[in-house]
Order: sequence, then structure tokens, then C-alpha cells
Amino acid sequence: MLDKAVQRALRPVMSQAARGLVWLGVGADAISFTGFAIGLAAAGAIAFQLYGAGLALLLLSRLLDGLDGAVARATTPTDRGGFLDITLDFLFYAAIPLAFAIADPATNALPAAVLLASFMGTGSSFLAFAAVAEKRGLTDTALPGKSFYFLGGLTEATETIAAFAAMCLWPQWFAPIAYGFAALCGVTIALRIGWGWQRLR
Repeated sequence: MLDKAVQRALRPVMSQAARGLVWLGVGADAISFTGFAIGLAAAGAIAFQLYGAGLALLLLSRLLDGLDGAVARATTPTDRGGFLDITLDFLFYAAIPLAFAIADPATNALPAAVLLASFMGTGSSFLAFAAVAEKRGLTDTALPGKSFYFLGGLTEATETIAAFAAMCLWPQWFAPIAYGFAALCGVTIALRIGWGWQRLR
């Protein structure tokens, strides 16, 4: 829901940083892999109940996730880069709830499983619409320049990172945060199914 506004606000800063990285010869794919590795390190820290370190690494990972697209747009965006970016993003999103489940299985395993199931719904509805939109030649006017059609909802990247940050700040409240965010994901799934049903008639 907030991704478009956040991206518009950060675009000037990200574009300037991207130009510096391009000048240094840093490619978008390298940034994607580095951001993913840091995201896995964040999950590892959370699994060992080092929640402050996990939050710091998580935020750094997402900063790099924003920079890889900016670097790609400053050079030559590729289909391979778009594929790599979304695939690594989804793996990262799955790793964080799993890490909380490992940190405290007795308390966190079930809410983590519910949250991961909701991520399956948001991810599959997102990618299924993008695939059919590409087949039909539909373009996303709200977020131009992306590798494929970004279908929105209540729970996009910004909201997911905010939920993960809250979990790191208040790990004892992981279960209610996870259940609450899973419910919001359920609304997003329903909205996307409705939008897809109407748009792809």
C-alpha cells in the first residue's frame, strides 16, 4: 500500500547513490546478491536471538534491495536482473519468519507457519497476475520501469519490512504481530484475486 509513496520519496537519493555505484563499476546483480546474503545473515542473527543485530542487518539488506533497481535503471535493466531481484526477495521474506520459529519453536512455530502460508498467497497472486499481464501486454502505469507488473495491496514490501522490524524490536510479541500481519495478507490476497478476476476477463 505504501510502496509507491516510499519509492517516490526515496527516488532522488537512491538515484544519486546509484550513479556513484555505477561510477565505481558496481553492477546491479552484485548488489542483489550482497543484499540477499546480508538478509540471510539477518535471519541467522534472529535465529540466535540477536534481535538488534538482526534488525540492523535486515534494514541494510532492504537498502541494497532498493539500490539494485536504481543501479539497473541507471545502466541497462535486464530480464535476468528482474528475475533475480524478485526471487531473492521472496526467499528473504520466507527466511525471517523461519528464523523467529527457530529462535523459539514452542512459542513461534505456529504463528510463523501461518505467516508463511499467507506469504504463499500474496506471492502466488502477485506473480500469477504479473505472468498473465505480460502475456496480455498490460503495463503498470503506477510503477513504470519495473521488470513486470506490480500488483499492489495492503501488504507490500514497506509494510512487510515494518512488521519484521516490529518483530525484532518486540520479539516477545512475535505471535500477535505475525497473526495480525497474516490477516492483512489475507485481505491483500482477496483484493488481488478480485482485481485479477475483473481485469483479466
